[in-house]
Amino acid sequence: MNLAAHNIAYRRPDLYDALTRNSATAATCRRLIDQHGTVATGSLLDLGCGTARDLAQLATTHRCVGVDLQPALIEHARQRYPDLELHIGDLRDLRLNRTFDVITCLGNTLAYLHHNNDIQAAFATFAAHAHPGALLIIVTQIAPTTTTTPSHGRIDAAGLHADVTTEHDWNPRTQIATVHRTWRLDDGTTEHDLLQRRVLFPLELDLYATLAGFMPLALFTDPHHPTGPLTSSTAHFVAKYTPRGGHAHS
Repeated sequence: MNLAAHNIAYRRPDLYDALTRNSATAATCRRLIDQHGTVATGSLLDLGCGTARDLAQLATTHRCVGVDLQPALIEHARQRYPDLELHIGDLRDLRLNRTFDVITCLGNTLAYLHHNNDIQAAFATFAAHAHPGALLIIVTQIAPTTTTTPSHGRIDAAGLHADVTTEHDWNPRTQIATVHRTWRLDDGTTEHDLLQRRVLFPLELDLYATLAGFMPLALFTDPHHPTGPLTSSTAHFVAKYTPRGGHAHS
């Protein structure tokens, strides 16, 4: 799975950091841990940590470990955050042989797994690193973006200056949402992104989680209204590990 070949931000970790510098994901995770977690300042495993930007923020209150499939992102993170424990690994078969109080899988990491058996394997990995009461927080795509009109924008970040055109495709049979993104750089060159993400509808998320021993607790698209309607394509999903029919308390 060579994601960097199809996404300029993965080839340019500095650009990835610049484009996501205003992310509130870490703050949202901390609120969810405070609300649903059993340990306020425990251990945390981030699967798909990327450049470890969110992980570094969470590490101010938790003992954190990060894992990502892409060596370039992990190397960038190690240079920027030398005190973090970071590993290269695949979400489908990673085994660190220890458990954590919180497991996160953010930034649409799960959506890059397209096949049912791969998604099951990912949830088995979540369960393998969870003990009873452990909290699972996932950010992933729960609906396609169905707009048929290309959007246009301007990016000036990390020394890159470009006009960007974005188009969306949706295949209901495979549940793959595709983003075509064209970067026309000011130096006259062009870059093309092809992002293909598996949409997991809410009941699918519930099913995969339940089969792996997790009890679903929450699903929301607006961090400021966690009990409100689902109003966008990407959501936070929260569950607690309760193997063999245990009961979760939050």
